[in-house]
Amino acid sequence: MTAKYIAEYLGVELEIVQLDWDSLIPAVQAGVVDAVIAGQSMTAERMESVNFAGPYLYATIVCVTKNDSKYAEAKGKSELAGGICTSQSGTIWYDSCLPQIEGAQVQSPAESAPAMIMAAASGTVDFICTDMPTAQAAVIAYPELKILDFAGTEDDFEVSDEDINIGVSISKENTALCEAIDALLATKTAEDFNTLMAKAIEIQPLSE
Repeated sequence: MTAKYIAEYLGVELEIVQLDWDSLIPAVQAGVVDAVIAGQSMTAERMESVNFAGPYLYATIVCVTKNDSKYAEAKGKSELAGGICTSQSGTIWYDSCLPQIEGAQVQSPAESAPAMIMAAASGTVDFICTDMPTAQAAVIAYPELKILDFAGTEDDFEVSDEDINIGVSISKENTALCEAIDALLATKTAEDFNTLMAKAIEIQPLSE
């Protein structure tokens, strides 16, 4: 929905290309795609390689577990101690959040969001760590799953603004596109972004 909204604003035809997570920034740099709208945090490390417009979303970090899991009633990350867990490769969920859980048995990262979610649904792991939109899509696809949201508590994951500010990555050479998208996103509120994301979750099936 966000990509469609931006394309309509710019008056261009939208073409969506499916890429592996680790290939997103190289694809922007090589000109394979003009922009990436895929839940990328606007980190300083990524900004060394690409520019970002936005943010277009402020991410809430959550965990997902099965309804009948022993962690299903967890009220904070401390109550996940010792659990078997994973997340998606190359994300703050895996690199920064899971290590905050005491004694967590962190497994190898999943190559994609669907693979990560399947690990939770199949019981391969006790829980996964992700962002709210991904979690909401997960529970639609797998009703046996449950979202654990610790936001607003003292036992939430500790993250920085650059971790939760989600933006559109664009080649450093394409400053005009970056400025145009940034100008559009600057007119929107967090509530606007959440509404767009909710619509996207409703119509977009979870897929590889």
